[in-house]
Amino acid sequence: METSRRTVIAAAAAGLTAATIGTAHAAGGKKPVRELFGRLADGTKVHRWSLENGGTRLKVLSYGGIVQSLEIPDRHGRYKNVSLGFDNIEDYVAKTPYFGALIGRYGNRIAKGQFTLDGTGYQLSVNDGVNSLHGGAKGFDKRVWDVEGFASGPDVGLVLHYTSIDGEMGYPGTLRAKVTYTLTRHGDWRIDYEATTDKATVVNLTSHVYWNLAGEGSGSIYDHELEIAASRYTPVDSGLIPTGELAKVAGTPFDFRRTKTVGRDIRVAHQQLLYGKGIDHNWVLDKGITAKPEHVATLRDPSSGRTLTIASNEPGLQFYSGNFLDGTLVGTGGHIYRQGDALCLETQHFPDSPNHPSFPSTVLRPGQTYRTSTVHSFGV
Repeated sequence: METSRRTVIAAAAAGLTAATIGTAHAAGGKKPVRELFGRLADGTKVHRWSLENGGTRLKVLSYGGIVQSLEIPDRHGRYKNVSLGFDNIEDYVAKTPYFGALIGRYGNRIAKGQFTLDGTGYQLSVNDGVNSLHGGAKGFDKRVWDVEGFASGPDVGLVLHYTSIDGEMGYPGTLRAKVTYTLTRHGDWRIDYEATTDKATVVNLTSHVYWNLAGEGSGSIYDHELEIAASRYTPVDSGLIPTGELAKVAGTPFDFRRTKTVGRDIRVAHQQLLYGKGIDHNWVLDKGITAKPEHVATLRDPSSGRTLTIASNEPGLQFYSGNFLDGTLVGTGGHIYRQGDALCLETQHFPDSPNHPSFPSTVLRPGQTYRTSTVHSFGV
């Protein structure tokens, strides 16, 4: 009898052997457990929350809402952490690869850190050459969030809150952000983002997990197989700012409409790859903005059999191939991270949207609620 992916994960969650997985069922989750992870220089406590449900094990920090580790089983039920991270708070504070972090107020880049809204110009914190990246020098990834754990029916999770005051990193309006991490009974990791404001502003929240389905620190992800449901992408200039064009992926290294390995075309002499030192681009998803999460991408590691399927209601997906991992960072498993040792798949609105009226709007006004959702499903 063929064994389903859900059954393998459920068996691993229950601690069963491969020989018994045919009769395994998903295990119920328990309320998340909190422990002290470290302290910031000013004495602020940083906690780590541990969750487990449906065969997925997740550890999250109150600092930056960071996913410190995410463990899933392979085809034989053997667990590995498939996300890059550090084993101490000092490295998260001192270094800026955005490992596993919640990103805000604005995920991705805004040209020269400037935009105009309702006739008023705003200057943001600039932290990526002349541009603003991921909310500026002290974005949501470097803030301590208020976190509460929950167990609701078959699901477990965390509710994270952060209030960004008017003018923080140059953004207008006091933004109240709420992010819910849920582990379902099937082992899916769901992220629901919400935000409200008291003044017109722009917002684009996302998650910056670095994935390696063979296991953190195991080497290159160039042999991972990837499919992205997008016929177009947004080309960039030398500063990685979109030009405004929605270019067709057909005939380019950016065509992942049919599954191919990440590394197959990554060294092709294409100007866009030269700008990004690899892939660091936004895909224009064929589905557009949807009322509920729909399929956007599938990633698979042939060696372990692990798969990651992503669904979202967002219109864009930033695929970053770990180009700037330079061998200077040591991860949770004690291994050095080098170029191409992980990749990011960040659901989002498009980069620099406030400066491109033709892009889907990222403006949020008083009385409105920003809501987006992304679901990560794991299997073998």
